[in-house]
Amino acid sequence: MNDQKKKESLSLSEIKTALTGCRPAALPERIAAFRADSREGVQKLLQAAEKRYGAYEKELSRLEEMKSFERLYPECRRIGGIDEVGRGPLAGPVVAACVILPKDCEILYLNDSKQLSEKKREQLYDEIMEKAAAVGVGCVEHTVIDEINILQATYEAMRQAIAGMEIRPDRLLVDAVTIPGIDIPQRGIVHGDARSVSIAAASIVAKVTRDRMMAEFDKRYPGYDFASNKGYGSAKHIAALKELGPCPIHRRTFITNFIEV
Repeated sequence: MNDQKKKESLSLSEIKTALTGCRPAALPERIAAFRADSREGVQKLLQAAEKRYGAYEKELSRLEEMKSFERLYPECRRIGGIDEVGRGPLAGPVVAACVILPKDCEILYLNDSKQLSEKKREQLYDEIMEKAAAVGVGCVEHTVIDEINILQATYEAMRQAIAGMEIRPDRLLVDAVTIPGIDIPQRGIVHGDARSVSIAAASIVAKVTRDRMMAEFDKRYPGYDFASNKGYGSAKHIAALKELGPCPIHRRTFITNFIEV
């Protein structure tokens, strides 16, 4: 039996598995392999595979555009992207992350963590932690936020993230701000979490890290719905705050508009 006869002897289910189970980059070869199969079901599967490959190419193009800031510094081998999560909540810490991605690293669907579902963030977090050259995380607690204000606490969390890196960055790309007290060259990028792969990766690491912390706080301090609202001022959170009063992780300087402290 020649190769074409062998292909045509495969069931639609087997062909579907061959097309959906491969990496997107391998799709053109798989599509070509089944192109001569005239069965209507096979042709529909090929159309779906072509659509999937088109989406893959579009995603690659988007990621290439998101590497534009990294490409501005070809002499830098260790570019660290930095972002924070938790400036606005009424409770819990502010968390920052610094991520160095290898220059040839490909992580599909990297984006501002706010644009991603929780499930996608968790998946990307695992991939970032696996593929990154180095990751650092900084965390500043609610009590310090109350003492030094949220902006200074954010800077401190970012400095902690940099200090915790196993590999020292030789250039920093930072979401929106310039970090005081850092001797590494840095560039602040407005909306950087949606414009730089390095900052997007840091955004996801910081977000997943803080969300997991707030889920644990929810077990310790039930009633405020921290697992869902992550400490932000949702209607349910504010109602609980008024009924139960503040818990130990509430930021006292953030809740004065809702209750007396």
